[in-house]
Amino acid sequence: MITSTHNPRIQWIRKLQAQAPARLSEGVFVIEGIRLVEEAMQAGWQPTLVLYTSDLSSRGQTLLQRLEPSIMELVSPSVMKSASDTQAPQGILAVFPQRALPLPADLNFILLLDAIRDPGNLGTILRTAVATGVQGVILSPDCVDPYSPKVLRSAMGAHFRLPLVVLEWKEIQSLLKPGSAPGLKIYLSDVESSMPYTQVDFRPPIALIIGGEAEGAGTEVSSLADARLHIPMAVGVESLNAAVAAAVLMFEVVRQRSL
Repeated sequence: MITSTHNPRIQWIRKLQAQAPARLSEGVFVIEGIRLVEEAMQAGWQPTLVLYTSDLSSRGQTLLQRLEPSIMELVSPSVMKSASDTQAPQGILAVFPQRALPLPADLNFILLLDAIRDPGNLGTILRTAVATGVQGVILSPDCVDPYSPKVLRSAMGAHFRLPLVVLEWKEIQSLLKPGSAPGLKIYLSDVESSMPYTQVDFRPPIALIIGGEAEGAGTEVSSLADARLHIPMAVGVESLNAAVAAAVLMFEVVRQRSL
């Protein structure tokens, strides 16, 4: 049993929890809780290190039986609390390699997110994207790290099912330029637009651009849009939360395509 918070593995996990550059350079991320570890393994992902405590529930113990003993470490409750990013650790924590699922060749329904800096918003958008059948999500360099602990908790396993790529602007432009994605129409959600989203035909292949909470999408991504749309709101209301706006638009796509 690991009983010291100064153990090198524990120090390494704490660094991964706190620092995006460390996660990026190591190519790994940390998830906590039985449900998220189950979600990952059901999707075919395998951890490289698992910490657990002796009071782990029977459901958690069953999960441990599916893992290689060589990657498991029993730790004391105080060590788990030190390694955890939550106030009430659930008795299991796992390190997984980052693995980019490929975007499909024929793009039909994708999201492009720009300057989404709130971890809870990004995680909620990813979770909703899975629920609405989005094929993949492209993140601009100005978004929060998609592998931060708060994003992972909010996304509730979306990372294991949804192609998710962080691209530089030149790569985004190359991917979405005419000819690279035939027939794909790109819509920008913009509070100042004159076209209500209910008047847009979302049945053909589309990409939805969702901008950040504070200033919306930047000039680079805005230049990619074929058209702009907005969500009508009551007089005096300036904008919606980014995750709520994204959900409204994604479910409208679902509604139209189910008719």
